[in-house]
Amino acid sequence: MDYQKYVTQRAKDIEISTIRYFFNMVNEVEGAVSLCIGEPDFTTPAHINQAAVEALKQGHTFYTPNAGLFELRQEISKYLEERYKISYKPETEIIVTIGASQAIDVVIRTLVESGDEVLIPQPSFVAYKPCTILAGGKPVYVPTYQEDDFALRADILERYITDRTKLLILPYPNNPTGAVMTKEALEELAPIIKKYDLIVAADEIYSELTYGVDHTAFAGIPDMWERTVTINGFSKSYAMTGWRLGYIAAPEGLTKEMLKVHQYNVTCAATMGQYAAIEALRNGDADIVNMRMEYDKRRKFLYESLSSMGLDCFEPKGAFYVFPSIKKTGLSSEEFAQKLLWEGKVAVIPGGSFGENGQGFVRMAYATSMENLEEAVKRIRIFLNKL
Repeated sequence: MDYQKYVTQRAKDIEISTIRYFFNMVNEVEGAVSLCIGEPDFTTPAHINQAAVEALKQGHTFYTPNAGLFELRQEISKYLEERYKISYKPETEIIVTIGASQAIDVVIRTLVESGDEVLIPQPSFVAYKPCTILAGGKPVYVPTYQEDDFALRADILERYITDRTKLLILPYPNNPTGAVMTKEALEELAPIIKKYDLIVAADEIYSELTYGVDHTAFAGIPDMWERTVTINGFSKSYAMTGWRLGYIAAPEGLTKEMLKVHQYNVTCAATMGQYAAIEALRNGDADIVNMRMEYDKRRKFLYESLSSMGLDCFEPKGAFYVFPSIKKTGLSSEEFAQKLLWEGKVAVIPGGSFGENGQGFVRMAYATSMENLEEAVKRIRIFLNKL
């Protein structure tokens, strides 16, 4: 039976993530050290787990409101106000989602119609493009450069805006580069956003993981609150990847429409997980600090080690990735990653997986133990010497 004739062209136009391809290849190489997946190696803190257990014991196994437990939305509202000085009403301006990934999908599907253009900085997270295609939109890639520490420049952004542009994805701190945007750099974007009447989807899932710099929420930039949809979640900051909990915070005029898409898509996030998220927000600050300190040690070690090998590498200030250039080797990103895996037994992600502007780079995640990083560095050094 020819199933392809039943499949939509939009589904055919998207591809399986290269990240998962390389992650799965690790299993074929015995003893390989993986720096592939951007997932905390810490387990969820015990007090957060216990909150979910208690929720189960108390019979909290029923649906919650579509937007999530009101108590959780109150805590999210409080968190955003205290951390980033951005205010959202828990009654109408916050939606709890199945991770930040579902939040991205809901935002794009609510805002993007057939033919609308979505500006996506490159390199960046792999999900923005397929979500845009599935919504019928057109991804438009805005390059960022190593010499700018991969921050989005206002003058470059403006070159890619057309009369079809509707939405800008603003993914900082950035996956895969580890780049951050300073308050000053964000302020330079604001006049352009206003001039062209755009909406911004600020994916701030790594907002708690910055090193030596403070995260600035784009919604906190003057005149940008009304134009910003803030996306965040619990996976990275609280080591809760498997819980699949995220959220959208936006003006009521947008959330009331997004809630419909969310409602018919998933109904609501898992109830016991929402109770765990309440505990995380109330009592998880120390967990964030401890994990961030450990990530910072790993960040410095990996960055300094790669630089000492002669790899051209800017110092990342956010998330948990290093994005070194491998152009000096004469290999493409894909060739380098495959050779390093099979010959050096270290798995990394080719930069081209994150867009054309990532070609010539590879992503290395330091969300793994120092022991693994030390072994990976030894193997990379040997591999490069052989090259």
